[in-house]
Amino acid sequence: MNLFASIRVALVALRVNFLRSALAMLGIIIGVASVIVLVSISEGTKRAVEAQIDSFGASLLIIRPGSSIFGGRRGGAGSASPLTDLDVRAVREEIAGLSGVSGEVRTSVTAVFGGVNWTTSATGVNADYFDARGWIVDEGRAFSAAEDESGRRYAVIGQTLVNELFDGASPVGQSLRVRGQPFEVIGTVEPKGETSWGQDQDDVIFLPLETARSRLGAGVRGPTRDPVQTIYADVSAGEDTDRVIADIQDLLRIRRDIAPGAVDDFSVASLAEFIRARNETENQLGLLLAVGAGIVLLVGGIGIMNIMLVSVTERTREIGLRLAVGAKRRDIRNQFLIESIVLCLIGGGLGLVAGIGGTSVYANVGQLDIAVSPLIVGVAVGASLFVGVFFGLYPAQRASRLNPIDALRFE
Repeated sequence: MNLFASIRVALVALRVNFLRSALAMLGIIIGVASVIVLVSISEGTKRAVEAQIDSFGASLLIIRPGSSIFGGRRGGAGSASPLTDLDVRAVREEIAGLSGVSGEVRTSVTAVFGGVNWTTSATGVNADYFDARGWIVDEGRAFSAAEDESGRRYAVIGQTLVNELFDGASPVGQSLRVRGQPFEVIGTVEPKGETSWGQDQDDVIFLPLETARSRLGAGVRGPTRDPVQTIYADVSAGEDTDRVIADIQDLLRIRRDIAPGAVDDFSVASLAEFIRARNETENQLGLLLAVGAGIVLLVGGIGIMNIMLVSVTERTREIGLRLAVGAKRRDIRNQFLIESIVLCLIGGGLGLVAGIGGTSVYANVGQLDIAVSPLIVGVAVGASLFVGVFFGLYPAQRASRLNPIDALRFE
């Protein structure tokens, strides 16, 4: 019997026992659909995290004051003496392997243009900040180091303020008021969108750091003359991040007069560490997904084998008759094997449709950029084909080994 005739006979046999065939395919459908949905969601989440990391800068180091201890009581994070402009300058000048270093101070303000006002975050930064944090100026320009030091009332604004205050028109050259003081808009930055925790990164006004401190009081607390809340340092390509972190820690321990063996009152965090932790988590998640999908497909394969064994039993007389009129044993084996494969391929196709549909629904509801990878589709279909061969081989071999005389006498 040729291949096409075998496939036709297989389809007829599956149609005759439609309900049983559908139940047998259910495990394959669920297994393939779960593989596509879970892996696609995992890949979509991975891309979202990667985009989030890129928006911060993958090689970025974040330096902040740590906790303080006074009278045996420990304060919270950031309660230690603040970092200063001198710390920023020391890191910039004494640490090798950095492409940009900037301090940062923040405060909440209300910006006004014409008759429109908008509450936003004013961020005072040094000129290196835009390169260190990966902000791209798409219109106008950023302020220079000299303009930062002289405390010029310049502003570079995010896309949210362009839309809310200027109705999407170009704001460059316009003057907006912040706490009653005029600031000239000299540039805008490309939009970055929301963070994974829902913060709008484009809802921001960048000011020269000295201007934000002296004009708006941003970051100022206690007697420290030139405080910064955070220092951002961008590690140059090809540099050893661990070495750079160690050098910064050694430098700040000396500058902050921390005794040997004492706990640091500052922290140096690396996004590279977060990336490594994320990759490890994704690898473990991928393994769990593979195991889970494998179990579902295993259960589906057992169901296929059970159905095929029942089919062999029900068609024993048919098998005996075919053998008696000259059919070869390999023809019987191939016939039942093809039925098993066809059953699994149909289940795999239905699972593919269900998986793509489920992925699309999740992407729309969760507002994620999720696309089904052709590789995952190939793996899912290949897995269903493997299940059909592996779990259909034993029933097919059993059918081909029946004795024709015994098979004809079977009731």
